[in-house]
Amino acid sequence: MMDKEIKREIMLDHYNHPNNKQSVNDERYRSVHNASDSCIDDITVYMLAENGTIKDVKFDGIGCTICTASTDIMCDLVTGKDLDEAKQIINEYYKMVDEKPFDEDTLEEANAFDTLYQQANRIKCGTIGIRAIEDLINEYDK
Repeated sequence: MMDKEIKREIMLDHYNHPNNKQSVNDERYRSVHNASDSCIDDITVYMLAENGTIKDVKFDGIGCTICTASTDIMCDLVTGKDLDEAKQIINEYYKMVDEKPFDEDTLEEANAFDTLYQQANRIKCGTIGIRAIEDLINEYDK
């Protein structure tokens, strides 16, 4: 389990300096828009996958700290992975959020959200971008 202060630093770093936040205007990318009806979170996720491997994932829009940081971290985690590996990473994230046993090694910095389940009203913030990424993976997997 991560120290509370380290979790905070990870979240703030990915919120203030996201690695993957940028709009994409490239027809090779597929996109999914997700917005919350109860808060500010309103993002679009863009993905490029080729030959069963995720080449790039970006997102753009407005999100709270939890939304932005969790989406940015998941973009990092799934980029370069094949579709099945990416599905497994997302599955481990959902297990963590659902307070079920999960593989900490798989989630790396996403472990910063390991107590998200304690804040039911923030679970949507921590999953809105991940659900968009999952939708895109499923689209590519068809």
